[in-house]
Amino acid sequence: MTANRSGFDRPVRDFLTYVRIEAGLAPATLEAYGRDLNDLVGSLVSSGIDSIDAVETNDVADHLRGLSRDRGLEPSSITRHLATARVFFRWLCANGKIRRDPARLLERPTKWRRMPGVMSPIKMRRLVEAPEPEHGRLWVRDRAMLELMYAAGLRASEATALRVDEFHEQMASLTVTGKGSKQRVVPIGNPAVKWTLKYLEETRPNLLRFDDGRDRRHLLLSFSGRPLERVAVWQIVRKYAAIAGLNDVHPHKLRHSFATHLLMGGADLRIVQDLLGHADIGTTQIYTHVDRTHLREVIKSHHPRP
Repeated sequence: MTANRSGFDRPVRDFLTYVRIEAGLAPATLEAYGRDLNDLVGSLVSSGIDSIDAVETNDVADHLRGLSRDRGLEPSSITRHLATARVFFRWLCANGKIRRDPARLLERPTKWRRMPGVMSPIKMRRLVEAPEPEHGRLWVRDRAMLELMYAAGLRASEATALRVDEFHEQMASLTVTGKGSKQRVVPIGNPAVKWTLKYLEETRPNLLRFDDGRDRRHLLLSFSGRPLERVAVWQIVRKYAAIAGLNDVHPHKLRHSFATHLLMGGADLRIVQDLLGHADIGTTQIYTHVDRTHLREVIKSHHPRP
């Protein structure tokens, strides 16, 4: 049930009176403070908090993250909201209206690391299996592309850069050229091998309309016979996400899901680092997050006193 705003009205009014009369702030700054505090109070009240002294650090943090998640505000705007909250709660604390400052320990949002979303294995299967013959002449290419991106955790740019000779059927692997032109060999599963072979045998030859080398031996080709572009990868992923009834899906979500599913299955973090092509394992630790349910199961299975 939503709480009542009345528990915040007096503290907010007193603070705005202080900054207007004693601090002598400009009208535009006062207006910004008022808007930011109105947003903060609205968020707190909707969370069931009905008094200023009941606000905890996590409540303010949730509000700030909601500004990014729900309203799409940039870090610079969220930094301003944080500054307003800090000044407000510091003033309340200094004047004995609250016992502790809930905003004191909050970090600036420039330090936040945005976590890409991850799809469940079931949803991922719906996506990669979405291409069917009724979806156009290039449905086999699209299926092969989706299988490869998920099987190898490819960036969109890495998928479009793949060459025919970098697909190794016998070794069931890809040679992937990542950032900084660094290459890595990534094993791939049977579905990716199967659909890539089908594409190479049935679809790609029909796209080689011109004997002028325009394909540059790239693996994934467009209808015109030219190498597939990154924007086309985005369009293909979104097309089949819509067909599969999935929301907010983009190419990088396949990469993130690849890494997360490996970790959930028990893969070592350093192996995932190598597969993703990360130079620093810290990047892998931030980029991949294992759900808490899985972590609890690991503790139950392996800790001597679970």
